[in-house]
Amino acid sequence: MSLLLLTKLAWRNLWRNYRRTLIMLAAIILGVWAMIMMNALMRGMVDGMLDSGLKYLPGHAQLHHPAYRDDPGVAHSLEALSAPLQEALADRDILGWSARVKVPAMISSERDSRGVVLLGVDPMQELSIGFAETDLVQGRFLESATDPSVVVGEAMLKRLETRLGRRIVLSSQTVGNEVGERGFPIVGVYRASLPSLEETLVYAGREVVQGMLGMGGAVSEVAILGPDYRRLEPWFGRVAAAVDEGMVLEGWRELDEYLALSLSIQGGAGIVLIVVIFLALSFGLVNTMAMAVFERVREMGLLLALGMPPHAMLYQVLLEALFLLLLGLLAGNLLGWLSLQPLLSGIDLSALAEAAELSGMGATLYPNLRGVDMLRATLIVIFLGLAASLIPAWRAARLDPVTSMNEY
Repeated sequence: MSLLLLTKLAWRNLWRNYRRTLIMLAAIILGVWAMIMMNALMRGMVDGMLDSGLKYLPGHAQLHHPAYRDDPGVAHSLEALSAPLQEALADRDILGWSARVKVPAMISSERDSRGVVLLGVDPMQELSIGFAETDLVQGRFLESATDPSVVVGEAMLKRLETRLGRRIVLSSQTVGNEVGERGFPIVGVYRASLPSLEETLVYAGREVVQGMLGMGGAVSEVAILGPDYRRLEPWFGRVAAAVDEGMVLEGWRELDEYLALSLSIQGGAGIVLIVVIFLALSFGLVNTMAMAVFERVREMGLLLALGMPPHAMLYQVLLEALFLLLLGLLAGNLLGWLSLQPLLSGIDLSALAEAAELSGMGATLYPNLRGVDMLRATLIVIFLGLAASLIPAWRAARLDPVTSMNEY
């Protein structure tokens, strides 16, 4: 039998009991809508965690002394970068890089003292790897690597009970194992996606910090930013080949295993979610197709008696299931896309700020709907739906024409 004829029969049979078809169609639409919404929310949550995490690192890869991560002090610093390495860092696939001093320090005001991470940076380089001047809520950012000022977080300002324009004292261990300290005026206040970052990171001019700690021209790390955190291959290998002796190049997955695990879990969890939702729907789909076969046993027996091949009967039932699935997927994907449009500007999680921060998210969740997620959900639903429909389709193909016409 021709495919065109089977298609016509399948489409007409699908709507013979339109109430049952519409009920099953509504269930598929609701299930697909739930898949789309949950995938978009999960991806938005993971993207928020990655955005905050990569800003804190920062960058997609970093150069360190081999012992720096175990003991992040001035004793494990990097000397001046070689010409081949600087040439590799100028690769067109690298968006920016920053040579930074990053050491534990103590910050003190007239009211309080706190432990912080002191960042000695070149402001132009730092802006190229992620710090944005729009993050500033008061004052200005550093003007140069020799700027004798600091920029602190808004939460830190409240902790120290001080304000913009006042002086604070920063102290840390020097190269000679002594305590180096210096007073700095506060010229800028920034706001981070996570309040904990505002209480941790303090920005100062790189050369000023190097002088305070007696480091000469040494730095603690070199942070490198590429165009896509998922694909480091275009530039990572070229930089690794130019790395100087006594340096280690590591990608963000090695630097923050929690972020890497979150990204891998998100992909797997999305597939599990789709499978679980559709397995629940598959019981209804199997029941619908089984009832459709049961109601038409005499008719199917007659068609088989008139010469319809058993495999054509199987294809007809599968085509009915396929039409039902495609209609549900089309409407469900459209409904999911429309439902997400008002949420793309962000979902306020300020009421759950503490819980969100514990998971590494900001106070706003931005759902992220990607075409690959919709395509993956569509393919999985079609595969599982046709697999579930094989049971009633196989039963229809195995009908005995004489028995079917006489007993039903």
